[in-house]
This record gives sequence, C-alpha cells and structure tokens, in this order.
Amino acid sequence: MSTNRGKGGNRGRSGGPASGGKPGGAGKPAGKRGGAPRAAGRNTGPSPKSASARAAKKSTGRPSGNRRSPAAKRGLGGDQVEGRQAVRELLLAGTRRIREVMVIEDLAPADILDDINELALDMKVPLRPVTHRRFDGEALTESHQGVLARAQPLPEHELDDLAKVKNAFLLVLDGVTDPGNLGAILRTAECAGVTGVVLPRHRAVHISPTVTKTAAGAIEYVPMAIVGGVPAALSRLKDLNVFTVGLDMEGDTSMFELPISDGRPVALVLGAEGKGLSRLAKERVDALASIPMGGQLNSLNVAMAGAVACFEVRRSRDSRS
Repeated sequence: MSTNRGKGGNRGRSGGPASGGKPGGAGKPAGKRGGAPRAAGRNTGPSPKSASARAAKKSTGRPSGNRRSPAAKRGLGGDQVEGRQAVRELLLAGTRRIREVMVIEDLAPADILDDINELALDMKVPLRPVTHRRFDGEALTESHQGVLARAQPLPEHELDDLAKVKNAFLLVLDGVTDPGNLGAILRTAECAGVTGVVLPRHRAVHISPTVTKTAAGAIEYVPMAIVGGVPAALSRLKDLNVFTVGLDMEGDTSMFELPISDGRPVALVLGAEGKGLSRLAKERVDALASIPMGGQLNSLNVAMAGAVACFEVRRSRDSRS
C-alpha cells in the first residue's frame, strides 16, 4: 500500500491561520516520512464519550470546539484528533497508538479519505463508519470534516532534553489561551523547523481537538514540554546556554537585527493574546525584540507575529551556511 503524500495534495505548507496578541505575541525526533508507517496497537472497543462532553451536548445541542478533551486536562492532550489532514498525519507519523478512526458514512469521495482508509487498513487500526448524527455526538469541533481518530495522548518531553537537541530552536508560549491560535502557531513552528515547543501547565490551552484540526498534523512532529512556570523555564534555558528572545511591540531591537546567526540554541518567546508577555518573562529573556510596522495598525495577533518571527529565525540561521 502506498503512503504517497502527493495523492492527497501537499502536506499543507502554505495557508492556514496565523496569529498572536501584541507582539509579545512565536535533530527533530520524528523519523523519516517516506517509508511505511510503523504499526500501531489495536483496540477494537469504542471509546466512551466523556461526561463533560455529554453534559455540553445536552445543554447546547452540540459540543463546543473550544472544550478540551479529558486527556488535555491531565497533560498535553491530543487524544482526540479531528480533521482529515490531522488524522492522515497521525497515521503517517506512526508514533502513537491509535485506538480507532471514525468517519461519517457516505462521505463524498476524496483522495485524502482514500489515504486514511488505506493507512488504517495497513496499520490494522479499526475504521468505523457511522451516521452523521452519531458522528456529531462524538466530535468536539464544528469543522471536523467528517473524520476523527482516538489515540494515545501526546507524550510530554523534558525541557532540558529539548534544549540539548542539536541546533535547538525552541518556541516558548507564555499563556496562549485560544485553541485556534495555538494550532496555527504549531503548524507554523513545524514548517519553520522549530525543534521543540514549551507550554505552561496552567492558564494556557493545551492540545484540544480544535488545536489538532488547526495544526493540520504538526502536533505529531514537534516535541512539546509542559513547565510549571514560564519565568522559571527561561532561567533554566539560560543555564543551558540557550539565547532567549521575547517578542514584544515595545522591544528595543528589531527582530530582523538579532544576533541569532552564530549557531547558538535559540528560544523565541511569544506572549498571550492581548496582554503579550508577562512582566517576569520580559525580565528573564536575553533580548526583547519587535517586528517593525509600516502601516497604521501597531500590532499583529500572536499567531501571525509568531509566523514572522519563526521564519526570520529560520532565515537568519540558514544565512550562516
């Protein structure tokens, strides 16, 4: 069976939302992608819907896309993956045990659906066609595209391990709370070559089904760590000789003039929507940088600012070779 990605189009190297509040507000362990995916474990039993999802469905008529799955409350989450591209990348990556794939029966034919079907069969992952009504009762987003998968939650990595990767390029998110923004940031991060993402354990969104859909598969390839607090994590990164850059509209250095082409590990720190970087984060970073603006507006949202900054880090690092 072929796992040729071209059958369903490119892997989504362009497009998708990008965002952040004030700018303040952006070796991978993934293996080679060309060969057949590694087999996942099999569990033919359906996953019961959570009590919180049932309660939300009962009160609103439909589950909210911004609610976290139960696993997200315990750690990173990512146990329910929704959206065609996200599910295909989950199957292609082969790095997590996949319990089942659920699809709405009688969906219009599409190459990407054929890919999902073939990959699931090849990996012996149960593929369950269900009615539209049944699927809506299980999905946690509005834009699921008729496909969802249930898998083992994403593994948490250690901050020190992420910092010690060769040519480390980390992204530290200081309190991003919007799932759409986080998903867009993760998609950008993967495309820009970020080697690890750091999230705070509290007062921040983790990997909900909305994030998996927006990230379009990026969560399978970018290792993530959860830390107790961003300021303490920044202090630890300094101890590990990682150059930390906070993105802030009041930064006194242009993002395009930073000394980041010398091969040092770099951590780019993005702030929360609206308020940007916290005071302690600003105090702990090695440099505060801003994105020069040429229009009437004075800020970008966090995902868009993160996209500009991530690719500037990538451009600057590539220029040294």
